[in-house]
Amino acid sequence: MGFLEDFFSLKGKRAALTGAGGLLVGEMARAFALAGVHVAVMDSSDDAADKVRDQIVASGGHAITVPIDVTSKDSWKSALQRVLGELGGVEILVNGAGANAPTPFFEIDVEEWDNILRVQLTGTMLGCQVFGAHMVEQGKGSIINISSASSGPPLSKAFTYSVAKAGVKNLSQNLAREWAASGVRVNALRPGFFPSQMMKEKFLTKDRIEAILRHTPMGRFGEASELTGCVLWLASDAASFVTGAEIPVDGGFTCMTI
Repeated sequence: MGFLEDFFSLKGKRAALTGAGGLLVGEMARAFALAGVHVAVMDSSDDAADKVRDQIVASGGHAITVPIDVTSKDSWKSALQRVLGELGGVEILVNGAGANAPTPFFEIDVEEWDNILRVQLTGTMLGCQVFGAHMVEQGKGSIINISSASSGPPLSKAFTYSVAKAGVKNLSQNLAREWAASGVRVNALRPGFFPSQMMKEKFLTKDRIEAILRHTPMGRFGEASELTGCVLWLASDAASFVTGAEIPVDGGFTCMTI
């Protein structure tokens, strides 16, 4: 192997990813597998998780599916035991399960508010708590939480989601501080606009698309594959001194003013 292959190598490591049946985290799962990582595809949808697992296996990688309800600590504990039992360990966790809604603020009911916070924020907290305890005990690990361009300043039409993502950023920084001396790094990935089908249907009107692209110096949406380089780097030993960071991958959206 050459210098770059050695420096960024993830070969033989074990990664667990929630929301891995979806567009963005599914692409991350496939990228990890191509890098030689043994992958646990974790999702609330068995069909979506199985599809990603089958794609990984068909490309010569190694993956298992692990059903999970990210809002349940017992489900997280069961998932950890299955990952340890079937993969033999875990060094990488990606908290990517998500929920969102475009409900106007005065129309948000408590059930919707609680559900989005449970999935986005409580789910991330529980993943860090359960898998993080294992990583702290073993003295190594990389946790990558999925933040958002809406973590601050907040985006319109995503009130509860923005609150949750601000919490994910804060949680990541808190845990990075707490666990740095234990060999466990915690960072947040801050994606810009990578439209899923749900986003296209519920959020992206013609006027909104124009506003987003005007505010994005690159003038386009991101492709799911454009997140994988940052994720692989954060998971690797090449990022050994990186913790508590929120890394934007957004075509310049965060730095745009007038």
